[in-house]
Amino acid sequence: MGAQEVADDLPELTLSHAIELAIDHNRPVKITQLDITKAHWQVLQTKAKRFPEISTYFFGGGNLTSPSFTFQKGIFGTINNVPSPAQDTHIKLSQGFTGNVLIQIAQPLTQLYKIHLAIREQELGADLAGQKYRAKRQSVVADVRQAYYAILQTESSLQTARATVKQYQETDRVVLQYVAEESALKSSSLEVKAKLAQSQYQVAQLRDSLTTQKEYLNNLLGRDLDTPFRTQQVPPISPEEMDLTLARQTCLSQRPEVKEAEIDVHRADYDRKLAKAQYIPDIGAAFHYLTPINTQILPQNIASAGFEVKWDPFDWGGRHDDVKQKETIVEQSKFQLQETRSQVLLDVDNTFRKLSESRSLVAVAGAARDAADEKLREVTDQFSKSTVLMRDLLEQQAAAINANQEYQQSLLAFWSAKANFEKALGEE
Repeated sequence: MGAQEVADDLPELTLSHAIELAIDHNRPVKITQLDITKAHWQVLQTKAKRFPEISTYFFGGGNLTSPSFTFQKGIFGTINNVPSPAQDTHIKLSQGFTGNVLIQIAQPLTQLYKIHLAIREQELGADLAGQKYRAKRQSVVADVRQAYYAILQTESSLQTARATVKQYQETDRVVLQYVAEESALKSSSLEVKAKLAQSQYQVAQLRDSLTTQKEYLNNLLGRDLDTPFRTQQVPPISPEEMDLTLARQTCLSQRPEVKEAEIDVHRADYDRKLAKAQYIPDIGAAFHYLTPINTQILPQNIASAGFEVKWDPFDWGGRHDDVKQKETIVEQSKFQLQETRSQVLLDVDNTFRKLSESRSLVAVAGAARDAADEKLREVTDQFSKSTVLMRDLLEQQAAAINANQEYQQSLLAFWSAKANFEKALGEE
């Protein structure tokens, strides 16, 4: 059974299906996707701070000392001319095990504004995680395209190399016949055998490279490295792309890097607002409940409600310095947004031009390949008629092989440039 027949029995993996598998099963993509889930939980955690905070405290133990209350004779006056108490009285605070229970409920009031700012900042953090997920998806999709095109290139080169082996085998057969007829030198036969051995070595190299490339693609798809598959051929080149002006508009609206920079500007602004909010005193409603345990004289079930205020009126300029620092960060983020937009435009301009150049190179390499193949056909016919030397035939065979390899390289360069251009646009 030939190599082509074995490949035809393998399940076909189209490029679109490979991209779908990578998006669904690629492990780095999954890790980045879980960051979105983490960010949403962080938002919910911050939102919970708007509700009353309930805390409990319990202390139980035995006294290491013997605390007591002393009531002196007659401290409460006299009753029927009898002092109360009639003599000095000592009452111990507790007997044995003692302790206290404290319950506090605090509802933030002025802090709600700060909490609102913190929630918005956390929501922007969730948006940022979403953009990082998009960027990772686009990066993986671009890697899948590059890997798929590389496999196609290697398969094409392998097919060409196998055809070259067959060609040299046929040439070797003919030369051996000429040597037997003493119409060709033995050195010509040895030269052909050397070319044949070199071609067979190239086939082995390409076969190993193809195995490595397929393992790499399987890893990108998040499946077992040894999963067998065969590729689907793609057209030599695709139709012309959009014009550069439209490409610029598309990349600015789709690139995750731009969205991330915009989010960073908003986050920096909320950080500045949070710094300013530190001037506001923390005022909240509060309820306290305290009850001693196993005491003889302290009151039980002490409950109180009111307001709590916490504020540091003098911080020696710390809040002011913090606000100025946050304002500087806001300015930095705005400049970073402008720089990101500029870098994105440079990227799309460069990839657009590279794609145009690679498209032209495919046409040039294709014409050179056709010319070399036609020349080889002519030289082979002349050699069969003994009108050219064996060296001329070998040189033209090598030229045809090089022309085919250069054409395959130009195709790989085109599809690589195509993948880079699509990534620059922010597409998947």
